[in-house]
Amino acid sequence: MMKKVLALLMTFVLIFSLAACGGNAGTSKEESGSKTIETPSVSGKSLVVYFSRTGEQDKVGVIEKGNTKIVAEMIAEKVGADTFEIVPKNDNYPMTFDALCDVAKEEQNNNARPEIKDSVKDFDTYDTIYLGYPIWWADLPMICYTFLESYDFNGKTIVPFCTHEGSADANTQKKIQSAVPNATVKEVFAVRGQDAQNNQDEVKKQIEDWLK
Repeated sequence: MMKKVLALLMTFVLIFSLAACGGNAGTSKEESGSKTIETPSVSGKSLVVYFSRTGEQDKVGVIEKGNTKIVAEMIAEKVGADTFEIVPKNDNYPMTFDALCDVAKEEQNNNARPEIKDSVKDFDTYDTIYLGYPIWWADLPMICYTFLESYDFNGKTIVPFCTHEGSADANTQKKIQSAVPNATVKEVFAVRGQDAQNNQDEVKKQIEDWLK
């Protein structure tokens, strides 16, 4: 009789232990003093995509590293993302500011789609795309539309950021959303190009606050 009672008690203990383990599926635990903090499991990858120009640029003179590229690299470092630079297949953009403005306006008037030199490998593996660009004539450069139309953004999240010299984001969130209606497009993070070149500590702080 005593053996049967012990066996029954051991069965109850085993069932209770299995139930307790099953209740923690899908979470990770971190101990903080006497508290247990549970955080959900995180999956998916992020990619920082950007289009950026060197040469003579507004308010900053002749630069060797593009304003948008500087911001893109800061963001990629903070979020631990891969990067992809949008490079034209035939890069005939002028290196002087006024001439570049003329070409940008012509592309916009013609609704051009300049070809991109390379493509993103394993694009489907990325859940979040940080998309960076300078503001050209109150819009994205046309080559950025080439990028948006080259991939399936269904179910992905796009986090736009731009550089400018007074136009802020130029309402480009709505323009991106129109180009990829099946994606979730966040508000645009806008940085002045002259700050990207000359006030990088402040830009890093802005990025940290924005990412929070």
